[in-house]
Amino acid sequence: MDRALLVAVVVGLVQGIFEWLPISSEGNVALALSVLGRSPEEAVAFALFLHVGTALSATVYYRDRLPGLVGGLSTLRPGVDDVGPDGAAARFVVVGTVTSLALGLTVYQAITELVSKTGGGLFVALVGVLLVGTGLFQRLSASRATETRREPTLVDAVLVGAGQGLAILPGVSRSGTTTGLLLLRGYDESRSFELSFLLSIPAALAAGALAYADTGLQTTPLAAAVALGVAAVVGYATIDALLRVVERVAFWGVCVGLGGLAVVGGVGLVV
Repeated sequence: MDRALLVAVVVGLVQGIFEWLPISSEGNVALALSVLGRSPEEAVAFALFLHVGTALSATVYYRDRLPGLVGGLSTLRPGVDDVGPDGAAARFVVVGTVTSLALGLTVYQAITELVSKTGGGLFVALVGVLLVGTGLFQRLSASRATETRREPTLVDAVLVGAGQGLAILPGVSRSGTTTGLLLLRGYDESRSFELSFLLSIPAALAAGALAYADTGLQTTPLAAAVALGVAAVVGYATIDALLRVVERVAFWGVCVGLGGLAVVGGVGLVV
């Protein structure tokens, strides 16, 4: 198999599985690509692009939920708070997405400029530090979580949207950050996961388009399509099982462990 296609299959598998685990699929894909010789800028852009594949997985997985969201948009009116469950979820996705995109664009520009000046070792170490931070936040959110809410508020949308925007940083888990914030806001695990992944769909599509427009991905169209297809198929095939695993395993420790290894490896490359 052509090397570019082999890399595409590998990173597609990583994205398809890791997206549902709170250990930063973007960070781990970027690390894998860096090890395989891609520059930090190319690694970050391609990792973002692959979120389009798992956004398609989430769209199919939640296909029964999406008509209600679309219908909920019609209930939204300025100054009206009682919009019903579908309206509340629709407002959460719309406001959260706008917040994510506004903050995410700023963070993307900053991280692109930073990694362009960063060597491979420092980039790996930086991803490791962010993975450790993500793991510690997950530990905090799990220990402080209280189940008191069901329908998302405007404050939830802005807060979780901002968390998703920051998760454009490689090493910051999007799912870990958004579900952690929702847990802290009083939602149970099942509802937190659902809201998190519904919110991810439009933002992931936008992030993938941005990454493609900004860098062209520096690979062949066939390799990009293969990576996207593998991420989508594997993501859909594994989402159910992996979400059940997340509810039973303390992935904050996995995140800290992976981050620690990345820091050690990155520092080793520098020195």
